[in-house]
Amino acid sequence: MRKKCLCTVVTFPTTTAAMAAETFLRARQREGRLIPVPTQITASCGLAWSAPAGMKQQFTNDLKEQQIPFEQIVELVI
Repeated sequence: MRKKCLCTVVTFPTTTAAMAAETFLRARQREGRLIPVPTQITASCGLAWSAPAGMKQQFTNDLKEQQIPFEQIVELVI
């Protein structure tokens, strides 16, 4: 079982947006990975990007710059 920790989680309106974000964030060498949306939150798409805590502003700037749609960026323990 994985140890629970505080993470930054980004949710997306579509699977296409989640995959575009993954491609873009990996190209920028950002930490994180695609995960199923945690049960604590809801999203239109079943995928979310999870990264270490404290990345909220960086992801907001990156995704807006690239015009990748996202629903919300939250920090929660998963």
